Amino acid sequence: MTSLRKLGSSDLEVFPLALGGNVFGWTADEATSFAVLDAYTAAGGNFVDTADSYSSWVDGNSGGESETIIGKWLAARGNRDDVVIATKVSQHPDFPGLTATNIKAAADASLKRLGTDRIDLYYTHFDKTEVPVEEIIGALDELVKAGKVRAIGASNISAARLSESLAFSDREGLARYVALQPHYNLVSRDTYEGELQAVASRAGLAAVPYYALASGFLTGKYRPGTTVEGARAAGAGKHLDTDRGRKVLAALDDIAESHAAPVATIALAWLAAQPTVTAPIASARTVEQLPALLGVADVTLTEEELGRLTEASA
Repeated sequence: MTSLRKLGSSDLEVFPLALGGNVFGWTADEATSFAVLDAYTAAGGNFVDTADSYSSWVDGNSGGESETIIGKWLAARGNRDDVVIATKVSQHPDFPGLTATNIKAAADASLKRLGTDRIDLYYTHFDKTEVPVEEIIGALDELVKAGKVRAIGASNISAARLSESLAFSDREGLARYVALQPHYNLVSRDTYEGELQAVASRAGLAAVPYYALASGFLTGKYRPGTTVEGARAAGAGKHLDTDRGRKVLAALDDIAESHAAPVATIALAWLAAQPTVTAPIASARTVEQLPALLGVADVTLTEEELGRLTEASA
């Protein structure tokens, strides 16, 4: 069985691939979402990532659809204690922002949709610089003390605000971020590498990168002369027009062939091997897409292979 990884300084232990819940209630209906969740956990997975706003961008949706599906699945399977649930606050249409009042109200709404008494990992989804870190951390600390949240994290935050938040937590003895969810992959390295990664490293934070497969580009399905249909095809396809994108694909193809593994597995394996990274996030809208993602738990790249990918993606 794949060994679990400790999530930063928390007592949570997670599978080396977090299953993205952004597709639940969007490109995966409830039955398909249940099947994906079943297959992921059957393979040893235990780390499910969602947000209160998923998927408010879909016509007819109001936000919270992903959490509701996950909550129904947890109830149907009776496996709440076996799964680490991460969700986020600040973007739900009815609960926008990071004021203390909103954080606490949004957490209660998430708990209700998830059908649970606690959120294992609660992220601030997008930082709101107009709100003092003292107010944000104070509200999150109240949730932890109330037993509604086990651990806290931040996503989409600057190095300066992250440092300020950690310093306040340490100074006041309040709940402290244990995880960071940055945008990070082989074709988007400057969104994390540098000062933000340095802060995470110094603070012992677990990085759980999103867009780990660059909206599908790093699965290898986007090739010159091919047309890919899908909700994220336009964004992913643009990487084909860059020298870096083409170099990364060529290196991934070669290394994937030597491992007899899918391109997506190799892209995730590079990410999982980077400093501070605990578990990349990737979503599957069908059960058939899962094996390539789960393979990250079983593939270890050599230093030479990691170096080739790092050079190609520079």
